[in-house]
Amino acid sequence: MKKYILLFLWLFSGTIIFAQNKTINGTIKSASSGELLIGVQVSVLEAAQASTTTNAYGFFSLSIPVWKDSLHLLVSMEGFQNDTIYLDKNFPREYNIVLVESSRELQEVVVTAKKTTKDIWAASKLSTDEISSVPVIFGEKDILKTLQLLPGIKSAGDGNSGFYVRGGGADQNLILLDEAPIYNATHLLGFFSTFNSDAIKDVNVYKGNMPAQYGGRLSSVLDLRTNDGNATKTQLSGGIGIISSRLNLEGPIVKDKGAFSIHARRTYADLFLKLSKDSSVNRNKLNFYDLNAKANYQLGEKNRLYLSAYNGRDNLGFGDNFGLDWGNTVLSFRWNHIYNSSLFSNTSLLYSYYDYLVRIQSGNNDIDVGSSIRDFSLRNEWQWHVNNNNKLNFGFSTIRHDIAPGSVQTNENSSFNTQILEKKKSLESALWVSHDWKMSNSWQLVYGARLSMFNVLGPGTFYQYDTNGDETDSSVFASGKIAKTYLNVEPRIALSYQRPNKDFVRFSYSRNTQNLHLLSNSTAANPTDVWVPSSLNIKPEIGDQLALGYFGELSNGVFEYSSEVYYRWMQNQIDYKNGAEIIANKDVESELLYGKGRAYGWENYFKKKKGRLTGWISYTLSRTERRLDGVNSGNWYPARQDRTHEVSVVAMYQLSPKWMLSGTWVYYTGNAVTFPSGKYVVGEILVNYYSERNGYRMPAYHRLDFGATLQGKKTSKYESSWTFSLFNVYGRENATA
Repeated sequence: MKKYILLFLWLFSGTIIFAQNKTINGTIKSASSGELLIGVQVSVLEAAQASTTTNAYGFFSLSIPVWKDSLHLLVSMEGFQNDTIYLDKNFPREYNIVLVESSRELQEVVVTAKKTTKDIWAASKLSTDEISSVPVIFGEKDILKTLQLLPGIKSAGDGNSGFYVRGGGADQNLILLDEAPIYNATHLLGFFSTFNSDAIKDVNVYKGNMPAQYGGRLSSVLDLRTNDGNATKTQLSGGIGIISSRLNLEGPIVKDKGAFSIHARRTYADLFLKLSKDSSVNRNKLNFYDLNAKANYQLGEKNRLYLSAYNGRDNLGFGDNFGLDWGNTVLSFRWNHIYNSSLFSNTSLLYSYYDYLVRIQSGNNDIDVGSSIRDFSLRNEWQWHVNNNNKLNFGFSTIRHDIAPGSVQTNENSSFNTQILEKKKSLESALWVSHDWKMSNSWQLVYGARLSMFNVLGPGTFYQYDTNGDETDSSVFASGKIAKTYLNVEPRIALSYQRPNKDFVRFSYSRNTQNLHLLSNSTAANPTDVWVPSSLNIKPEIGDQLALGYFGELSNGVFEYSSEVYYRWMQNQIDYKNGAEIIANKDVESELLYGKGRAYGWENYFKKKKGRLTGWISYTLSRTERRLDGVNSGNWYPARQDRTHEVSVVAMYQLSPKWMLSGTWVYYTGNAVTFPSGKYVVGEILVNYYSERNGYRMPAYHRLDFGATLQGKKTSKYESSWTFSLFNVYGRENATA
């Protein structure tokens, strides 16, 4: 630990050089809604090095050279008119800038993306317009399905919102909604994602190599921010679809100082079921709803408060015989404070809860099977703009996890026994620091580290098992006592070299650890999957990733392209014994196997961002493998999410000012799957014989989708559009497993 601290201090002390600059700061928002804008470019025309972007809360800090009598500040963002601010030698330190949206009638269709020359971590970023244009199943805008069309991000299956990133499992993706974690991001068994696109303001996904402020998962971070609300006027909007309808309300709390937003969505398939005269049909349930609400208020010039909430739930039932419901509840309270022109902080109190309940009624048996995970979090992050060449990001977080891994509750007349597993309690904490250093006009280095600590807490009885799954020891710990502590250092580094033509090469390395693990026997995320924490037997998963890529643009930004190779190696990966039972099993850890993993691949991306025809082509060549004692004689074998080739083609064409056409075509080779190699009879029972894990392949998958959007007449008060989509145009019968 000491060597990491000394190395960081040595590097930092040698790179921060103070210049004769004057630092300015401020916020940038939209003129039409008052929404604070993320990723706005702020630069000094007369000084190439004086450039920055607004953070997740619309705040920027920039050091201005004072050796000229007058300067010009350029403020620019896709979809908005540029603003040029004249600075004389006595310019003020604070600026609250308002950008005017570009006229859609006069503007070319633009697919927005984060500037490749500015984001050294090269996060994939999607605009809400882009998400709206991509055709998906049932015509519903879906963030997660659109993300699956990017290189290195693989779909978990037909109609499923689960995804895999660079060889990781579905549970190795950290999904954040206004900084709070979402544990199951799907509706209707995966056909829809949890996120109502109308409520989302900004979407970023980091594939393995991520900034130090993120942690807790191995593969990726999906960071979503919701709309702040309209601070200038009250606005009502909505949409009616085949499966669901949406209603949105936004408006000012106090004009130009505070705003609120409410976004609601619900399916109504079950309402049509009630019209049937057949009791076996009209008593069934099939619906979901979600509700996003947010309020923000500015206290003076230096403080802003945010309160956001999400609640969503699914209900699936067949009469009185079977019922399944699951859902998420999230609360976020955040306080932004500007200490001075160079120092910004954000403090967050977060709450996240996920649970499911299965109800079964058969004869005399009334059975309820459930599980839940509850988090309470405190997070504090600081951003210090030392000068235009040096920025520091540091902070801490602590999360209290309360997990109810499973329960089976029955009635008095049931032939089954009630069983409630002990709750699992733990504390996950982290400290992080990173330094963003522009060494020259061509070289940029971001380096830092994250120190993660995981405490396994009582009360409870903790069992230990040998490699055969037999119990060897047990210990009892009282409430609040620490049964085990895991401490890990996670270094992060990214180095980029920008060529004279603005193309750049980037090398990155990062280590991530994960202390929450999802137990699932399916290939996709299911609501009944079980989360378990690290324990005396389950060690933290550790993943290291190296990546090298080339990124650039052509024709003055009309085209964007990238090519990147990566290699990941992982420790303490989890798999299962043949026939493992994970639901309500108090000895579930005896069913687990542990070992190594590796994933490597080549990702290619070519995108047209401007003109009437926009879109992209992505291709990924990859392998994902595991090696565990007790599986395939200890040899490497394909992980179930392993696919060799994956291709996505996305096209959007502005046929006229009113009509937008779109299409997607996807192809991927079949994922690995385990099938019986033979069968035999023991007594009168037919038994399947399995020779090797994931030794077979599903058939190749491909599908073509079309979409069209008709823009209605727009007035000063009203605007409307119609969206049409056709899923699987040529009727490909794809196999799923």
